[in-house]
Amino acid sequence: MKQDATCIVAGGGPAGLMCGYLLARAGVDVIVLEKHADFLRDFRGDTIHPSTLAVMHELGVLKDFLARPHEDVQHVEVDFDGRMMRVADFGTLRTPHPRLVFMPQYEFLDFLADEARKLPNFKLMMEAEATDLIEQDGRITGVQAQIAGAPRALRASLTIAADGRGSKLRDAAGFKVRDLGAPMDVLWFKLNHRPTDGHVVLGRVAQGQMLIMLYRGDYWQCALIIRKGGAEEVFAQGIEAFRARVAKQARRDNADEIASLDDVKLLTVRVDRLEDRWWKPGLLFIGDAAHAMSPIGGVGINLAIQDAIAASNILAGPLKCGAVRDADLARVQQRRMFPARVTQAMQVTVQNNLIDPLLAGAPLTRPPLPLRLLDVLPWLQRFPARFIGIGVRPEHVRTAAVRLAA
Repeated sequence: MKQDATCIVAGGGPAGLMCGYLLARAGVDVIVLEKHADFLRDFRGDTIHPSTLAVMHELGVLKDFLARPHEDVQHVEVDFDGRMMRVADFGTLRTPHPRLVFMPQYEFLDFLADEARKLPNFKLMMEAEATDLIEQDGRITGVQAQIAGAPRALRASLTIAADGRGSKLRDAAGFKVRDLGAPMDVLWFKLNHRPTDGHVVLGRVAQGQMLIMLYRGDYWQCALIIRKGGAEEVFAQGIEAFRARVAKQARRDNADEIASLDDVKLLTVRVDRLEDRWWKPGLLFIGDAAHAMSPIGGVGINLAIQDAIAASNILAGPLKCGAVRDADLARVQQRRMFPARVTQAMQVTVQNNLIDPLLAGAPLTRPPLPLRLLDVLPWLQRFPARFIGIGVRPEHVRTAAVRLAA
């Protein structure tokens, strides 16, 4: 049966585009399906960690990547009821660019797409959503898709599902996720950057509330942490109450730049993962489709990219030979399951021991001991910087670039 590509990647987010790019770079014919017409969606994860920047260096594109609009941040600080505490120093990392980079995700995805389009065996299809799986003799042989509103069947030796935490292909495969729980949701919005503001990642904790402020040059991208399911109540209180709440938490006289509640976007936080298998014959799940991360640490993009690198390292050879075995797919899961579990365990620990009691109104008269130690012993700050910035089992590009005739 004629194939449309050797590999179809469903989802044009960080995991899908990186995986498609790396496989095409290694000589595999790839089609990436992205359901939207462009990448211009606000309030998506935009924290690029040193581990991802190291990969850009390995690919020889770091200089061009950093030419895109971005902000470099070296330190993370917490304002705990008026006491400023530094908790992470990324400058201690021995990487090509030891900083957090905040770049709008559409810039990041545009960059990956532009690099991938230079390869003749890479094809990115926009307004193309994989909606179902094609199965033959117990093996996935492609996807049913809606492309510019029209149905179409696409066939390939391997389908990689990188279609996010609401994965349609995960449902189509009959896979179930294990919900690890999350006590909070997040309200995203912007505040203007003022001359008296600093240039660090800032968390503000006071009076049973938590506000995260991510430096973005002329503005802050802000995340107000609220109780799970509490968004409806917040919105019902109206814009004036919301402005007052934000101004108090941000230590400002007002937050009038929030024009209306239409400027406030809800992120429903989920922490879950495919527990038993991330694959079946002819099909592999990576990124949020395999393990949805909490926004704690901003690690979601970077874990997804690590999945993509591992998948390309392990699968490029078998795909070029036309013989992807179940054992190859299992190897990808085996390599990436451990870092996903460890990272989620750390996130759940922070949720249960800091965020949940805080949102429940538990009195916190002094910062938790780990924060106090990080503040008074600066050399300890390298450890959270490494855990967040490098992560568990960082991946490196092992596949060589193949020159293909145009």
